[in-house]
Amino acid sequence: MATSLARSLLTRAARRSTASLSIANHNIANHNILRWFSSYPPHEVVGMPSLSPTMESGTISSWNVSEGDSFGAGDVLCSVETDKATVDFEAQDDGIVAKIIAEAGPREIACGTPIMVTVEEAASVAAFKDFAVDVGAAAAAAAPANPSPPAEAPVAAAPTPAAPAAAPPATTPAAPSSSLGRVVASPRAHTLAKQKGYGEISALRIVGTGPGGRIIAQDVLDYDPSSAAAVVASESVAAPSTVAAPSAAPAVPAAQTKSAPPPPPTRGPGYVDHALPPHAAELASRLHASKRNVPHYYLTIDVALDRLLALRSELNSTLKLDGDASGISVNDLLLKAAAAAMKTIPAANASWMDDSFVRVYDSVDINVVVGSGSTLYSPVIKDVGKKGLMAVSREFSRLSSVANRSDDDDDDDDAASEGFGEVGTFTVVNLGMFGIKSCAPIVREPQACALALGAIENRIVPNDGGDEEEIYRESVMMTATLSCDHRVVDGAVGAQWLAAFKNHVENPVTLLL
Repeated sequence: MATSLARSLLTRAARRSTASLSIANHNIANHNILRWFSSYPPHEVVGMPSLSPTMESGTISSWNVSEGDSFGAGDVLCSVETDKATVDFEAQDDGIVAKIIAEAGPREIACGTPIMVTVEEAASVAAFKDFAVDVGAAAAAAAPANPSPPAEAPVAAAPTPAAPAAAPPATTPAAPSSSLGRVVASPRAHTLAKQKGYGEISALRIVGTGPGGRIIAQDVLDYDPSSAAAVVASESVAAPSTVAAPSAAPAVPAAQTKSAPPPPPTRGPGYVDHALPPHAAELASRLHASKRNVPHYYLTIDVALDRLLALRSELNSTLKLDGDASGISVNDLLLKAAAAAMKTIPAANASWMDDSFVRVYDSVDINVVVGSGSTLYSPVIKDVGKKGLMAVSREFSRLSSVANRSDDDDDDDDAASEGFGEVGTFTVVNLGMFGIKSCAPIVREPQACALALGAIENRIVPNDGGDEEEIYRESVMMTATLSCDHRVVDGAVGAQWLAAFKNHVENPVTLLL
């Protein structure tokens, strides 16, 4: 009987060895199947598999088997979200699920961490009802499973004495988590970054706290864009000149990063390096990520401003403005017309969220681009649709004055800087002052649309009045271009929005309703 038992164990061990070789051939040798011989019936503790060469951890999105279910070679046990995609974890041998240790959910699980227990006999399943595994013991038991690393250890250990020399750069807080230059982050982290309007994680400066420096969801939740932008500025000072490094400015609140002066230019052989201020670096990062991620398309329309200019003159004359007051501007009326168009076509006031749904907003919060060069900002005017024309005019004037304020001003308090650094639901870019006829702006994530306004000019247009003898007439015209995210706003909806915008501009009395 002892001989029969020994033969059975040897046969079982050979079969498991063959399964391990099969797993290695499928590039998942590191899933660390641990064998336990204790008071429990014969079983195997299966660890989180390494489903790609760069995978260090993953999340179980769903289980395809339950406790007590039997499975065969090639059956999908569970779906694992890696840093690149969702991959099926297939069984390499027959067995029965005795215990599921790691439930499906967003929790990051390092490769090799036990996720399930399998047995060969259905009668053994009941014994694992209260089974628990010591993760530390499992990791220690998994280490000798692969005999090849110890042989390579002396070779890998040779360069280690030189490690302290390279250690200081690695301690820089602003260094992003990466592997061979590529940022490694969990799928949930990518999703949260887009939901919060940060764009692509690769464009951010997030220090990962997951295994091997991997960026996890909590890292994104703890990320402070203002602090990261301030670090960019301090590093840009330290990089070109070590003498200026001690004077690098510390991190400042988000409301105050706007006024931080840029570092002085650094001259090189035949060129000059101009460091970006924090707000410009952050804006450039977001626009770069948006242009890469958003499927843009563009719609252009010409609008007549004759009635709108007449209404503006009438309103300003009624207000009896002082000599220094500018009154209601054409830009104020156009912002109000954009908000009114959003009320008519609310589907454009939306965001693409996590490849699964579109979020439509109730409030129309418009980012207005003011300034130029290093003093370029895009503060937000909140709830433009519910504000009166004078309220919109005063808010825009305040934002413009703050943006144009000298860096030497010391009255930059939180109240004055309110609206800077925030992302609204829509963006308006007015380039008419530069004589630009039309422009195709970049849609800034997570927004779905951006509107560019061209120069106001007199044009000869067909005379649509039937009673007039003249075939043509002179009209004040402007070209408006709408950039859209095709995932959220298709061509028909974009055309409807521009038609509504044109109607409100050419019939400006509707803006007073």
